[in-house]
Amino acid sequence: MTKSSNRIFLVGPMGAGKTTIGRKLARALRLRFVDCDHEIEQRTGASIPLIFDIEGEAGFRAREKRVIDELTLADDTVVATGGGAVLDPENRAVLTARGFVVYLHAPLEHLLARTRGDTNRPLLRTGDRVKRMQELVRVRDPLYREVADLIVDTGALTLAAVVQQIRAALP
Repeated sequence: MTKSSNRIFLVGPMGAGKTTIGRKLARALRLRFVDCDHEIEQRTGASIPLIFDIEGEAGFRAREKRVIDELTLADDTVVATGGGAVLDPENRAVLTARGFVVYLHAPLEHLLARTRGDTNRPLLRTGDRVKRMQELVRVRDPLYREVADLIVDTGALTLAAVVQQIRAALP
């Protein structure tokens, strides 16, 4: 089965550029853009940190799973998933089955620089952000690679070059 180019799913760690690249890619392809985390916030009326505080990570992941299941069925859409979306095997299955998956990869130092000072990332609320980010990348990188139809290094390219590389690789 040929992958559909009218459903594009962006995966990768926090700070890889999923939202920024997703918006620009959607505009270039004349598709709708949806950020999974923003969609969850809109539907709940609560911030991601508040959801984590009240429901814990498990509660957040359950909400994320429902949203991903729904968003991956929408045609003509670029979806930026949350960094941990790939942890769930069912999320990985729907992502790979329903669209073209792009893993936005960036070196650790870029991820740390891009997330520095960001208070909307509950998993980085820790005394040692470097160690936490290293652990997240260690666990998740193989899962991002497992689902990816394309891997793009966002640390080495301009925003325009990343979008062009994705466009060129679409089926």
